[in-house]
Amino acid sequence: MHSALAVTLHTATHVPAERSARRACYPSTPVIDVEGLVKEYKVHRREAGLRATLRSLVRRRYEIVRAVDVLSFHIRPGERVGFLGPNGAGKTTTLKILSGLLHPTAGRVQVAGHVPQRRAVDFLKSITLVMGQKQQLLWDLPPVETFALNRAIYEIPKAEFETTVRELSDLLGLGGLVNRPTRQLSLGERMKCELVCALLHKPRILFLDEPTIGLDVSMQATIRSFIREYNERNGATVLLTSHYMDDVVALCPRVIVIDKGRLNYDGDLRELVRRVRPNKHVVVKLSQPVAREKVAAIAEVVACDTGSATLQVPQAQVSQVVARALAELPVSDLTVEDPPLEDVMRELFAGPRAENGAA
Repeated sequence: MHSALAVTLHTATHVPAERSARRACYPSTPVIDVEGLVKEYKVHRREAGLRATLRSLVRRRYEIVRAVDVLSFHIRPGERVGFLGPNGAGKTTTLKILSGLLHPTAGRVQVAGHVPQRRAVDFLKSITLVMGQKQQLLWDLPPVETFALNRAIYEIPKAEFETTVRELSDLLGLGGLVNRPTRQLSLGERMKCELVCALLHKPRILFLDEPTIGLDVSMQATIRSFIREYNERNGATVLLTSHYMDDVVALCPRVIVIDKGRLNYDGDLRELVRRVRPNKHVVVKLSQPVAREKVAAIAEVVACDTGSATLQVPQAQVSQVVARALAELPVSDLTVEDPPLEDVMRELFAGPRAENGAA
């Protein structure tokens, strides 16, 4: 199943006719336009040990590593798009190219009508890059001081600056946090302030790289709600990477999936789930214990314990299985769900990797 899935997705993203059809649905001037993007690095390789170290001083061996491999996609203004892939897939590299921090090896990249690597002032004022593992807040100063610094950098009029800070602070519930030294703030509080810093100049394009990493469930929900609200209020385009699938489900109707720098899928999130895992999960809460064999007689059992059972059911048979479960089991509650997105992504990446390994 994995190999068949890999072939299907690989073919869908490399057939010229289908690519042309997909591009036809985009406007002539997408806000993010990537075509044939390639990024290569020259990496020094040597074996372990003193002898190899001494040899490398005289003759260094290099190899070319391709982090992004002929990647193409196009994003319309105002879209919220999830940019997904396993570690090392090339997501952060791509975001750095889109924000002008890295130069591409080959290909064409335009963001808001600009070539990012030229770092034009108008371009820099139209984007922001938020990385969950890095911060711009000054550690020993309160966030309000960093806000003032960014106001000077982006030449924001004072009245507009004060209005924007007030609006963003209200949306995030900052209150008096901005006047406390950054080192005294929790991770979640710092992340809120990072978002304010990043959005003071009202960018039209948001590149968000793991914005909720390390946050608790409540703070993740707050950040997701804020991103959605900012997008809807300002019509901003959002390109989001995250390993928390709840972020993707809550924010991104469309996903772009890459692996080893190559495009695996570009389209509707629900369609991806349907293609990879066409079956539904019927989750049954039981009022009393039932033998696993009795549950298995109704449908394939994914999990079963004394208080609940999860059945895997083809979509066409959901109604029949639900009716039978209600009739034959002591049901206290029942829900029909899509498979967890984590399982979908794991299966999606397992196919190509297994196939490549076999080759």
